[in-house]
Order: sequence, then C-alpha cells, then structure tokens
Amino acid sequence: MSLIDKLKRRFSKKDENSPAFRYAFAENINNRHVKYVTERYEGIEEIVGREGHINILPNGEELAVTSGIKEIFRARIEDLSMWTLMSNDGVVLSGYDFVTERQREVTAFYLYYR
Repeated sequence: MSLIDKLKRRFSKKDENSPAFRYAFAENINNRHVKYVTERYEGIEEIVGREGHINILPNGEELAVTSGIKEIFRARIEDLSMWTLMSNDGVVLSGYDFVTERQREVTAFYLYYR
C-alpha cells in the first residue's frame, strides 16, 4: 500500500460507502473487547461467541472477530457494511465471511469496564 493510498483513506471519510469511511470505522473499533457476538439466522438470534476481540489483521485489509482462539467472523474491510448500535454498546458487521464462506450479519456487543 503506497503512501498516497494511505493519505486518501485518511482524508476522505465523509461518504459512508467509500473505502476510506470503512477503514476509518474499522480503525475506530480495532482492539475492542467483546462481551458476546450474536447472529440472526431465519428469525432466531443466537450467541455464536463470548469473550473476544475485534481486530484488524496484520495485512491491514481484513477485520476479524474472535472468541478466545476461535475466529468467528472475518471479512475484507472494503466489502463490509458496519454501523454502531443506537445505544453505542456494540457494532453490526455485515459482509462475506471467510470463516463460513457465506454472507453473514453479526452483532458484537462491547465489554465495558466499570
């Protein structure tokens, strides 16, 4: 990734559909501790993981949600749709998941230390 590409990502963050916005959002949620992760499938919401993290992978192109040593969700940042919950208690990630090799939408609820 060249320096020009990094600068473009940094300074054009207003369009929600742009890669720059998605990379900035991913940087914002990077290294967040997760209390639990849920997935809604056919109208039933179930917990798919507990006690984990949201991390940008070392290649800088993918975002992963892990629970312990198990990878629950991994997708390319450019292809993800991401938004925070209205309560700011978590984030919804929607995109093609490399773990299950299908389109998924998972909700990760943050762990807060009080």
